[in-house]
Amino acid sequence: MVCCKSNQYSKTNKQYTAQVKEIASTLTTTLPEPKVLEDSARLIPEPVVVDKVTSLQNRGLRKDLDWVGAIHFDIRKPNYIVIHHTAQDSIKQTLRTFTLDHTKVSAHYLIGKKGEVYQLLNDYLRGWHAGVSKWGSITDMNSVSLGIELDNNGKEPFSDIQINALMTLLDTLKTNYDIPTANFIGHADIAPTRKNDPSALFPWKRLAERGFGIWYDERMLMTPPTDFNAVDALKIIGYDTRNLGAAIVAFKRKFIINDLRPELTLYDKSVLYNLYLKY
Repeated sequence: MVCCKSNQYSKTNKQYTAQVKEIASTLTTTLPEPKVLEDSARLIPEPVVVDKVTSLQNRGLRKDLDWVGAIHFDIRKPNYIVIHHTAQDSIKQTLRTFTLDHTKVSAHYLIGKKGEVYQLLNDYLRGWHAGVSKWGSITDMNSVSLGIELDNNGKEPFSDIQINALMTLLDTLKTNYDIPTANFIGHADIAPTRKNDPSALFPWKRLAERGFGIWYDERMLMTPPTDFNAVDALKIIGYDTRNLGAAIVAFKRKFIINDLRPELTLYDKSVLYNLYLKY
């Protein structure tokens, strides 16, 4: 566990705790019955001014409905891991970014170049790391994923000690939440028109060998059949192909690496076909 000896984050740590308590209280808060007005034999909800607390409570329990508690449930758990690079100059700068009111961005974990690991959010909380994104049919990746930031400016190699720390963390998360192998992805995968992280220098093959993501079989590549639809294959893997060029670049940044032109060569298609068969 990393400890900030200077306690420089004590203020924002208290703010985090207060917000968690506020969220937790919504599970036990009983809501008032909605007020209605009679208008031409129709019941019209009375307009109300909703403040922040009331807005949270409106997601809880309602007094106007009969209550029977189901007994089979648990907390919604993460099903995806999204990996980022910070694109900043230091881990200190990133920690500051995540503790300023105006930035409106966060992640669950941050890993430094020397392998130091910071947890920034409880795993069950919805972080603000994915932004406008899409993977398969999911359009709110923040609600189903954990965000992991790597201290890296996007132009430098990732150190072995940093990647080893990442894989140790991923192993724990995969075990704890039973995250499928294919659900370890990058920010560029889910936001190809906006993002390029964790850069073409990130060792996806190395992670896939440990069960964190899918990789192609280099010795089993073959020319795809004539009826192979590359666009459909990208969609099946998960890519948003509304901007096809951006989707192709995101795919190639991850799997081809040394050629980021927005079109697929025959070799690219053979790699894509091999991956497509895994889905």
